[in-house]
Amino acid sequence: MNGPVLRGDALTLSYHRSVVVREAALELHPGAVTALVGPNGSGKSTLLRALARLHAVDSGTVRLGDDDAAALDRRSFARRLTLLAQNRPVPGGVPVREVVQFGRHPHRGRWRSTDAEGADAVAWAMKVTGVDAMADRGVDELSGGEAQRVWLASCLAQRTDILLLDEPTNHLDLRYQVELLELIRELADEHGVAVGVVLHDLNHAADVADDVVLLRDGEVVAHGPAPDVLTSDRVSEVYQIQVEVSVDPTTGRLGVRPTARGVRRALTPA
Repeated sequence: MNGPVLRGDALTLSYHRSVVVREAALELHPGAVTALVGPNGSGKSTLLRALARLHAVDSGTVRLGDDDAAALDRRSFARRLTLLAQNRPVPGGVPVREVVQFGRHPHRGRWRSTDAEGADAVAWAMKVTGVDAMADRGVDELSGGEAQRVWLASCLAQRTDILLLDEPTNHLDLRYQVELLELIRELADEHGVAVGVVLHDLNHAADVADDVVLLRDGEVVAHGPAPDVLTSDRVSEVYQIQVEVSVDPTTGRLGVRPTARGVRRALTPA
């Protein structure tokens, strides 16, 4: 595997002077998927936003290859990295095609006339996300899941080497969850994209990721291949619920299943 294309070293992050991530380290490699998992409030999304320069870094560094990410101008940075955030605006009356075209902004000249690869990139992004059939519909007319796929298409149209996704399966039904996870793997395996993704579903993380980063209370508890990170004892401790982790003997897939009943009673102090 090639060296990291995106790297965060000793990152400490805060909100309103309250530290929410402490001394975290993270690497994304070309052609690999890295999943960030952990309980609510563990710092997953904040860490991802810091990598995308959307959250100020108190201490530590973010590097894009050999470059200090903080030293790059916006256009240069946006040509190399894109983020699908949890919440996106819903512009009234703007058709899907135009929203997807927004992703080409870093590649355009001042008069939007120098993006020779733009049309092909937009068409590809719409096709792989399944939104090409709704190209002329207004984004404000779509369901939450449909709108999510439109914004993903906009990110893919940017054609960066690094793709960050913050809980991308939210609002998606089962079919599109599966298709999105398959697309993430395809981007890594066939296009060499370095993917960093925040996921709540540990089974999804085990299925899609080459590397899993487990956080708790703003600290990285473990990182590595899913079978090494997502053990029964560790997941039970981090999530404060009894969990069984097993491997399907036929498919080799890792499965994470809560086994405790009466969780609220079990967690209530005596």
